[in-house]
Amino acid sequence: MYDIIFIGGGLNYAGAIVAAKNGKKVALIEKDMKQLGGVCLHKGCIPSKMFLHYANVVYESKSDILEGEAVLCMQKLFHKKTNLIENAWHAITKQCSHVDLIEGEAKLKEPHKVEINGEILEAEHIVMGTGSHSFVPEGIEYNTKDIIVSDEVLMMQELPKKIAIYGVGAIGLEMASFFATAGVEVTLINHSGKILKQSNPLIQKEIKNQLEKIGVKILENHGIKTAKSTKKGVHITFEDKSSIYIPVLLVAAGRRPNVDFLTCKDIKVEKGIVTDRFFETTLAKHYAIGDCNGKLQLAHAARAEVLNVTERILGKNPRPLNLDHVVKFIHILPMSYAVVGKTDGEKSGVVPLSQFPYSAYNHASAGLMISYTDNNGFIVGAEILAPNAEELAAIVGMSLAGEMDAAQAKRTIFGHPTFSEALERTFYKL
Repeated sequence: MYDIIFIGGGLNYAGAIVAAKNGKKVALIEKDMKQLGGVCLHKGCIPSKMFLHYANVVYESKSDILEGEAVLCMQKLFHKKTNLIENAWHAITKQCSHVDLIEGEAKLKEPHKVEINGEILEAEHIVMGTGSHSFVPEGIEYNTKDIIVSDEVLMMQELPKKIAIYGVGAIGLEMASFFATAGVEVTLINHSGKILKQSNPLIQKEIKNQLEKIGVKILENHGIKTAKSTKKGVHITFEDKSSIYIPVLLVAAGRRPNVDFLTCKDIKVEKGIVTDRFFETTLAKHYAIGDCNGKLQLAHAARAEVLNVTERILGKNPRPLNLDHVVKFIHILPMSYAVVGKTDGEKSGVVPLSQFPYSAYNHASAGLMISYTDNNGFIVGAEILAPNAEELAAIVGMSLAGEMDAAQAKRTIFGHPTFSEALERTFYKL
């Protein structure tokens, strides 16, 4: 009998460590213990951002004031990535020394009982953090070779000469940036006519311009009906009956929650496992955090959620999380996009980065920052298109947590020359 069983070894491990350190008897179940740390560490944000970092070095080397040009060696990058992940995995495993790590596929069929490797384990509390998987639309014949998902990209030791990418979410846009700046001919296929259609129209326009500037060819309003591997390459047929051949197709059509392990009728599942604002499911003392609850597919959100749940189990009565305050970002090149909070405020302050000389040698002249306030002058959100936008958005995230108004925000003096001073300028326009 355990106090808590954590199902899934992604960011769930953070909660397991805290619970064990606080004297709870804890088990963490992961179907492949070599994947402890989850998708983010092994097949997601850690390796992908590493790939983008080195692709950006290649892009910077093309400056007209530099002589010569860098070339990305995928074999060296692959080995560097592998070493980084292994070191992180060992560190996480060591931190879990007081947690019972159990390898195998868990099944939750009835309350408080987990079936694993032919045994039944019981716990007062169950925390599910089973993550998500790549979604491949019907008609696309995924084969891991020339019709791939992001998992295969991060295992590449040689770049293709050409690639098509289907999807304009975070994965599609980041991979388009990576391949294009690394010297690959990229065709980005968009089912609709807009990129980041929830963002400010000014940002939509500039992101499209940026992608085209680094060499990405964008096909708008091109839904894929079928994609099959042939001797001539991947044959893609579109909904308008046109077709193309391409050596490699990367499917980046989003991710879906992993919920197949769950057959307990007391726990409701819709797009993900249904939870309340404390991440408790429709069955008391059973929780779902991270991608599997269908709220936010972000590693930092999953970590915050599991720590919030663990503190609640420990009786510390934490405040409920406001997921609107979680920074969301897409690490495209050379400028990233980040958003935090609400973007439908009563008033907005818009500042183009072209006003700052600092932007001229940082490939950011087309960037911009937008801050939003409500009708009482309180900051409610921001959108940023700039190098390392995700770092800058954290400033606004703290403003939201501190319930600051524009008048308070103006009291902070930001450094010069930095991009943060452009954010400061948006506060003066509110």
